[in-house]
Amino acid sequence: MSTPHPPFHTSSLLRDTPHGFFGRKGGVSAGFFESLNAGFTVGDAPENVSENNARAALALGITPQNRIGLKQTHSDICHIIETANNWQPLEGDALATATKGIGLSVVTADCAPVLFAADGVIGAAHAGWGGALKGVLENTLAAMEKLGAQRSAIKAAIGPCIGPKSYEVSAGFELPFLADDEGSEKFFRPCTKPHKLMFDLPGYCAYRLARAGVGKVDIIGHDTLAMEDAYFSHRRTTLRGEPARGIQLSVISLT
Repeated sequence: MSTPHPPFHTSSLLRDTPHGFFGRKGGVSAGFFESLNAGFTVGDAPENVSENNARAALALGITPQNRIGLKQTHSDICHIIETANNWQPLEGDALATATKGIGLSVVTADCAPVLFAADGVIGAAHAGWGGALKGVLENTLAAMEKLGAQRSAIKAAIGPCIGPKSYEVSAGFELPFLADDEGSEKFFRPCTKPHKLMFDLPGYCAYRLARAGVGKVDIIGHDTLAMEDAYFSHRRTTLRGEPARGIQLSVISLT
């Protein structure tokens, strides 16, 4: 009996490159981790997480041992991966490779997963507000260029993340964004609550990518906070005071 493949979403921009934005369905975890939790650090049984990650890799035709992940720290660090053999978990928030057979992956639970492809080179980035502001997306582009990609040919897909109608932030949160680029103002909107604003994270990521010279950008448009049946959400868990939640996986590969 074959292992069932969990469902995933794709971007039409990356249709020629195997990739998937996985949600919370199609795994073996239970309780707050139901069911495709991809995170080893949130309290789920390790054997369940291993099975979930293997299912996701196999759904894209990737040998599970060749799926590369990260110890994510909301940084701007991007690693170039040349081989999947004997790899150790790296600290950072983005990956790039030109090696066939490797799957690059990031995990998220409201932050934006961004997958890239061009000229036989791929990338994957975890872009929360901190990493995006620090330049993790631009550093991924630079790493892809080192591997031979032309920036204007790079296509980027922004996957499921907290949406502009859900991401409530405190007044003053916008100041470092405006200090970096006054054009960022358009990604902050008034909120019905006093001293609060609404932030458009996927729009901001797309803006930075376009500003950096990316040829085409796609926003999947799935709101992780609002779409409870489909996705895990750190913000939703926090608002409810729940003790734990899962993490979803996004993967891209060259085959």
